[in-house]
Amino acid sequence: MRYENILVLGGSGFVGRHLVAALVAQGARVTVPSRRRERARHLLPLPTVDVVECDVNRREALSALVAGRDAVVNLVGILHGPGLARAHVALPKALVAACREHGVRRVLQMSALGASLEAPSEYLRTKGVGEQAVLEAGDLDATVFRPSVIFGPEDAFLNLFAMLARLMPVLFLACPQARFQPVYVRDVANVMVAALAETRAFGKAYDLCGPKVYTLRELVEAVCRFTGRRRPVLGLPDSLSYLQALLLELAPGEPLMTRDNLRSMQVPSTCDCALPFGVAPQALEALAPAWLSRSGPRQRYPVFRWRARR
Repeated sequence: MRYENILVLGGSGFVGRHLVAALVAQGARVTVPSRRRERARHLLPLPTVDVVECDVNRREALSALVAGRDAVVNLVGILHGPGLARAHVALPKALVAACREHGVRRVLQMSALGASLEAPSEYLRTKGVGEQAVLEAGDLDATVFRPSVIFGPEDAFLNLFAMLARLMPVLFLACPQARFQPVYVRDVANVMVAALAETRAFGKAYDLCGPKVYTLRELVEAVCRFTGRRRPVLGLPDSLSYLQALLLELAPGEPLMTRDNLRSMQVPSTCDCALPFGVAPQALEALAPAWLSRSGPRQRYPVFRWRARR
């Protein structure tokens, strides 16, 4: 079956903008809901994208969006806060119900590497419940993706550390030995597009990782090299890591880290499998220096946008 009319929940976000562009390049018509249309204005120039202003957490709104689609992609996710269960559990369950109501079988669900009902963090546990709800819907043709940390020009990970390296003479790092296998955002988008029409992907979950494993300290040191700002990176012991996470969690505004994030980092975000469907993973060192520039504000804008929840 050819999937030409696709609904992408979370399509205005970091991964969404790349996935939507890849779908459009394949000739698909894509609908992207957003609570505020201006948050998706970067998608408006794409010729076959329709941005709809609505709240997907309202069941009647979600049902109306799903009706008539060939496939639905759910990219909605948050890192912390009181809305974890709503975003990662309630929404996937409501999406399954809406797909059943309207006879939409093909569903792609974004989860996270390490997601599990027994995970130490609420983030990973809620992701695990959400992916289970989708995969256990046996009447749907569902596929789940579990990426490690995703990097790209607009990410809020490498760009965050680039900003901190610009502002601070010394970087104090919680959980410095946490292990990640960063995967490029366009590789993730290409895998998801390839999976759409693959019947062998029905009912399966795929771990998505890049070609190299790093500790968090190694990633931050690499960002410092890429930006030309050599900074001492001091790893904190467990007790001070917890204290730093607590203080950041209690600080006003959107927290840079929470205690739940710290618990997530206790689970290695790595895998030993290749990207599926013949997609070759691209290396962080080959790509990230192009946008982690010391001279301009480009590396700061995604972080400000993320903190403003736009």
